[in-house]
Amino acid sequence: MRKLANGAAMLDVNVNGMLIHPVLVWDEKSAVLIDTGVPGQLQNLRNEMETAGVHFQNLTHVILTHQDIDHIGSLPELQEALGQSLIVYAHETEQPFIEGDKPLIKTDRSRLTDEEFEALPEMAKAFYEVPAPASKVHIPLKGGEELELAGGISVIFTPGHSPGHISLYLKKSNVLVAGDSMYSMNGVLYGPHKETALDLEEAEKSIQHYAAYHVEQVVCYHGGLCNENAGEQLQKLIHQTPRV
Repeated sequence: MRKLANGAAMLDVNVNGMLIHPVLVWDEKSAVLIDTGVPGQLQNLRNEMETAGVHFQNLTHVILTHQDIDHIGSLPELQEALGQSLIVYAHETEQPFIEGDKPLIKTDRSRLTDEEFEALPEMAKAFYEVPAPASKVHIPLKGGEELELAGGISVIFTPGHSPGHISLYLKKSNVLVAGDSMYSMNGVLYGPHKETALDLEEAEKSIQHYAAYHVEQVVCYHGGLCNENAGEQLQKLIHQTPRV
């Protein structure tokens, strides 16, 4: 866990040696978890929340950046543990995938040939072989909403990595939660991950939407925190990517 600001923390969830980074943001009225990790991470999430100083039972909302299994995987466990008090947000395009009405795009076995499937790492194969968890989305989003949660959260529609990918801007702390719209390595910010973006051109154009925000720190789900000259790094990426 790494504190980002008062009422905001980046969580560190270790999945077979790979770190992923949900974000927790809270105030006296609400506690919001952004993304939930792969299936089976309930205890890790609970431990990270407690380390941040937020009791697990105080979690009130989950916001999903998109449908990928490493982002939605532990939501069913959270819903089972916390019951109907937990409110879930996601983009309306992602809702039928998250709720199980459609197969998750990137772990739909029909998209791969046998040769492509056999070439996958064993951990990746497991996501194709286990049924995707289905979870209720209570509030579908379109992008552009201003959520009155934990000091204010702006919803930014950033499709490309997935059709309904969203990013979140934490207004109180000037933190951009980028989800998988970008990635970072050792504090250096990069654009969309070419190998995993469903529509790379659209993903690159989505970076332009960040120009409207004063960003001091960026959290990428893969790669973690970028806080050294983060605003300058982001502006450089914006200028390098195609205009919307």
